[in-house]
Amino acid sequence: MAQRHFLTLLDLSSDELTQIITRSITLKDERKRGLNFDPLKNKVLALIFEKSSTRTRVSFESGMAQFGGSSLFLSPRDTQLGRGEPLEDSAKVLSRMVDAIAIRTFEHDKLALFAANSSVPVINALTDDFHPCQLLADMQTYHEHRGSIEGKKVVWVGDGNNMCNSFINAAKLLNFELVISSPQGYEPNAEILDKNTKNTHLVSKPSEAVMNADLVVTDVWASMGQEGEQDERVNQFRDFQVNPELMSYANGDALFMHCLPAHRGEEVSEDMLEHTSAVVWDEAENRLHSQKALLEFLLCNT
Repeated sequence: MAQRHFLTLLDLSSDELTQIITRSITLKDERKRGLNFDPLKNKVLALIFEKSSTRTRVSFESGMAQFGGSSLFLSPRDTQLGRGEPLEDSAKVLSRMVDAIAIRTFEHDKLALFAANSSVPVINALTDDFHPCQLLADMQTYHEHRGSIEGKKVVWVGDGNNMCNSFINAAKLLNFELVISSPQGYEPNAEILDKNTKNTHLVSKPSEAVMNADLVVTDVWASMGQEGEQDERVNQFRDFQVNPELMSYANGDALFMHCLPAHRGEEVSEDMLEHTSAVVWDEAENRLHSQKALLEFLLCNT
């Protein structure tokens, strides 16, 4: 059997994604009840991070510890990767020593090349193109608060970035409507959009896009590696801030999510994270539970 990896949500079937969401909720409940469960005892997760991280790193390290395993954090300056060792060689060596590898990097092709040469599961901890681990937490959070997301209207406001691309994939797998509202020239990848026209479409004006929404989501205007574009993006995205006024166009019980960190006063108003619709702190916590469910799925079902 071919090695299972988690590079995008599309590495899962719809049923498998639903299974992981359900399992995440169960693991969260068991954790709160003080039940100990160590299915990954003596297992080791390597974390190779070329980009900075708070939630992703802490959730993976905590999750492995809670599951009875351990983790190794490796930055480029800590390994031969930073001195030019070919990815293929590093993948072959590391996968003989650890049980899974989570990689946070820039180019998605680099992640795919590493996975193609790894004998253990490789997890996308974020690339410039996709952030599937965050979507596991987001879908868990919606399910906890509102039940199934199937048939619901989700609106993405802002940059057509890696998070937006992952929402496009989630819409396909979980069968919800995704409306994307981005400034001209900042829409998501056309090839990804073209493959998901059944569930996804663009609406340029945010207030029109958010009308009757069940979930509104945004992210920073300039992602990691785009800091040099910050001033230009602030000008281009000025009308795409999510604030209580914009949320008033959504359904009365609509939720608001942001993967964090947030730039208050930019993509969100100063008070938006405390708005009654906001579930961002549950969303952040659920990175822990959903990634535990993912690790269990990849390492215990083979």
